[in-house]
Amino acid sequence: MKKSIAITGNYGPKIGSDCEITLELKAEGGIILDLVSKVKALYGESIRSLTSEILQFFGVKNAFVKINDSGALSFVIAARLESAVKQLISTDLNYLPEFIKENDYSTTRDRFRFSRLYLPGNTPGLMINAGLHSADGIILDLEDSVAPEKKDEARILVRNALRQINFYGAERMVRINQGAGGLEDLHFVIPHNVNLILIPKCESADYIKRVEKEIATIKTNLNKVVFLMPIIESALGIENSYEIARSSGNVVAIAIGLEDYTADLGVPRTAEGKESLYARSRLVVAAKAAGIQPIDSVFSDIADMEELKRNVLTSKALGFEGMGCIHPRQIPVIRQGFSPDETEIEKSKKIVLAFEAATRKGLGVVALGSKMIDPPVVARAQRTIDIAMRLGLLSGNWIDNFSTEEN
Repeated sequence: MKKSIAITGNYGPKIGSDCEITLELKAEGGIILDLVSKVKALYGESIRSLTSEILQFFGVKNAFVKINDSGALSFVIAARLESAVKQLISTDLNYLPEFIKENDYSTTRDRFRFSRLYLPGNTPGLMINAGLHSADGIILDLEDSVAPEKKDEARILVRNALRQINFYGAERMVRINQGAGGLEDLHFVIPHNVNLILIPKCESADYIKRVEKEIATIKTNLNKVVFLMPIIESALGIENSYEIARSSGNVVAIAIGLEDYTADLGVPRTAEGKESLYARSRLVVAAKAAGIQPIDSVFSDIADMEELKRNVLTSKALGFEGMGCIHPRQIPVIRQGFSPDETEIEKSKKIVLAFEAATRKGLGVVALGSKMIDPPVVARAQRTIDIAMRLGLLSGNWIDNFSTEEN
């Protein structure tokens, strides 16, 4: 036995969809529950039943449990109570909520990753409706946003969230911790249909291989691919970015974290970004050379939408294909910024049609006006059209419509 009392979770006037649980093991007396909740009249019995079921699952027969509830869903209560139990007794058991069928999907290596919304891994109130914001990816963060003493709690909560929250098709991402802690995180998330793992403060290809090897030991009965996205946050990481980008076939993107990178350089981060231009350009080149997506850093001022827009357009001009978000209001600005504009779409239409016309005629040379068109240009134009169609900026019968417009 480790200790006799454990306290988990969060409770207070500004905290919603969570609970604080105090668990005290007793020698006798059965299970005594003290529940404080505004929804006690409606859900008190179900909370009591869930508490009894979980304690019985872990073999706890005598305990005092106090729950200060602020509207926590059952998977949150289960995570908080399991965490409390595991602070008090040694057990290899895991109380797993049912896996909802809406999240039984995989993602592809070349899917769009314009926007990725970071959510603190120990704050369930921010997770529950996150999928409604239409980010390309939802990141449940176990690293910087979680206090060291809360890491164990967060792992269980994130595991349960992956099983119970409807992400509405967003790529289900988890940012793990550094080093050995990150390898331990994998055991809590890999079996539960996470789509992509973000690897922070990555400085070498060797650590990517360690992560991949650890995942292989966990995925005993799973056939779904788990993609990887290293985050480069230091000068050493930038210098090794190409080796990191090509370290594994499951690396689909590589991101830069500018707060830590500029701190490593010993310079302040500015809105203009001159201090990080070399690093961002180098990362883009490394990603493109490795055939993966370069992803830019988050923009930290959630109130300045105009500066965010300028930042996104600069990022796109450098060759980045997405950016992190720390607030839902940033998502539409980032999505619009990385989406092709009308001029790009029209030019791409002409390139693709010229290529198709030349192919039908058996021509080995493709020209548009006075300019020759080579295969990489056509591929880029086709990708622009694909993006525009997925975003609803272009209809599926655009070729017919385009021909009509031209005539």
